[in-house]
Amino acid sequence: MQSIIRLYKPEDFEDITRLWFEAETAAMPKLMARMGHKLEEAREYFLKAVVVEDQIWVYERGGTPLGFLAIQGEFIDRLYVDPAYHRQGIGQALLMKARELLPKHMWLYTHVANKMARSFFEKNGFALEKFGVSPEPESEPDVEYHWWANPLHK
Repeated sequence: MQSIIRLYKPEDFEDITRLWFEAETAAMPKLMARMGHKLEEAREYFLKAVVVEDQIWVYERGGTPLGFLAIQGEFIDRLYVDPAYHRQGIGQALLMKARELLPKHMWLYTHVANKMARSFFEKNGFALEKFGVSPEPESEPDVEYHWWANPLHK
């Protein structure tokens, strides 16, 4: 089955928001339960913020979106893979797309509690820059990571 990475289309909305919500729940079940996040809230946020502010790339296999990358300038706002398809190279493919689009530098935040994301980015050459706290309403400990094509030329 052929896989492609292409720009987001409005008809991707339901698949992408569902996989985003499920991926966050799989990675951080305690945080998601404590925050009481609901899929409907994820849909609303995605539509009002992510779709409006980010360039979104979708990983699709056989016509089904299985992951996505959302970027703003050099900032990776989101990189998520449907949990049913973890460890199949989809995250790697999306990260390669990010490096194609941002060949010199990129950076991101992830929650300290998201051990899966932290491990993935650290294995792929991202350096922990600093710890902080995510914006309200979460106000959770987070981590800022940076990747440089040439770390000596920051």
